[in-house]
Amino acid sequence: MKKPLILLSLGALGAAGLTYAGADAQVLKNHDSNAPVNFTADRIEVQDRADRVLVSGNVEVTQAGMKLNAARMTVAYRQQPGGGSGTNGIQVDRIDASGNVVVTRGDETAKGNVAIYDLNSKLITMLGNVSLTQGTNRLTGGRLLIDLTSGRSTVDGRAAGGGGPGVSGASGGGRVSGTFTVPQRKN
Repeated sequence: MKKPLILLSLGALGAAGLTYAGADAQVLKNHDSNAPVNFTADRIEVQDRADRVLVSGNVEVTQAGMKLNAARMTVAYRQQPGGGSGTNGIQVDRIDASGNVVVTRGDETAKGNVAIYDLNSKLITMLGNVSLTQGTNRLTGGRLLIDLTSGRSTVDGRAAGGGGPGVSGASGGGRVSGTFTVPQRKN
């Protein structure tokens, strides 16, 4: 049985007569994934031979106005050829986050159990009890895919790993649910 899928472009919803707070409907559109990645945490462990950084405890990553919070993150990077030993020689490729993951920019907030931010493809995939809110509008489901180029977000009812033990999708049994603000109409 095919699971329901909702493709959400809040800009299109505004054109269809639904309203929401905020001036820019797709606040994650054209996000600059090449901007510097800054992070703070209670503990940071650099594993240079594995080309990764393990970050834990109240982790906050910021990049070009977008903020990513989680309990733990693994930052995968690579040394740029001829880049030297300074930060100019390092390119962050991927950030894996787990534990109450929250992504915010403007009035848009995405939450989930786990998130994978692929900086090269400019995609954020969130899994497990995901929610996407903008103003008073809200969608919930099992998986959320955010395209940082187009600003389009896709929510579906799939749970992480096909609904394996310990990870569940939306409380509606693999379905997507949503609430959208409707403007008051005059008769």
